[in-house]
Amino acid sequence: MKIAIRMAGMLTCLALISGAAWGQDTAAKNYPGKPVRWVVPFPPGASNDIIARLIGQKLTDAWGQQFVIDNRPGAGGSIGADTVAKAMPDGHTLLLANPGPSINNVLLRKKPPYRINDFAPVVFLGYAPLIIVANPAFSPKNAKELIDYAKANPGKVNWGSSGVGSSLHIGLALFQAATGVNVTHVPYKGAALALTDVVGGQIHLMYTTSVSGEAQIKAGRVKVLGVADAKRQPVLPDVPSFAELGIKNADAKVWFGMSAPARTPRPIIEKLNREVNKTLEMPDVRQRLDQLGLVIGGGTPEEFAAFIKTEAGRLAKLIEAGAISQE
Repeated sequence: MKIAIRMAGMLTCLALISGAAWGQDTAAKNYPGKPVRWVVPFPPGASNDIIARLIGQKLTDAWGQQFVIDNRPGAGGSIGADTVAKAMPDGHTLLLANPGPSINNVLLRKKPPYRINDFAPVVFLGYAPLIIVANPAFSPKNAKELIDYAKANPGKVNWGSSGVGSSLHIGLALFQAATGVNVTHVPYKGAALALTDVVGGQIHLMYTTSVSGEAQIKAGRVKVLGVADAKRQPVLPDVPSFAELGIKNADAKVWFGMSAPARTPRPIIEKLNREVNKTLEMPDVRQRLDQLGLVIGGGTPEEFAAFIKTEAGRLAKLIEAGAISQE
């Protein structure tokens, strides 16, 4: 009798598991069943927005359901990200993932509104290496000379950023930790304001991306001292990379990805991942992302999850070392 009861229980559990798996497969087969909202936690016009609209249009074309870009800026990206973290996990609400809302705002706040694992990584879209831009009157000609100059003048070099806890600020913290230099961090309410002051000579230099600094670089209003990556950027072929200059453990980037709410069914994650990977191989998409200075990504959800874990670990070490503090 007991054996029969146990067998009945086991069969019931198997039926429930099989039913859940069948339900998930059916949901994935019919996905997307309605317009998909892709939340970009920043204002229109920025790189995040351009990337989401480019890929979103391709997904719309592929599946015949509109991928609606929903710009929800504020609190360094936390407002938009929190919306996705609390959304129905059915694949119809997605996040344009970025280091600010996905990692920085979680680890740098003592009471964040959500956690890193409130999101399911879908696919890594790519990254833009940070570049150091300086006022033309600033004497160092490259990042190696900058290190020597900063060490000879501790605290006298003014380095701007787009705000405390931003990717540009964390890039600076990584640079200081790796090289031992002591510079003065000058946070602004946005990268554009900081860049304006680099041009005007109010501060010496800052991190930015090639697309954000393109106009000022071409006009000769700023000079580029180095690329915080292992390789040179095709859009800046004459600028040495950190690897070439012998600068280690200071690579810094702004990266982009697609995430969904945690508990989104795996078959839907996989379906999105496959289609986005196809999209990233399209010649016109690659050409546009190249123009944005993006190192194109792709890969599996697991690879994107491992990347996020590594990036979060780098920031956690900076916090532990006191190189950057929590709010």
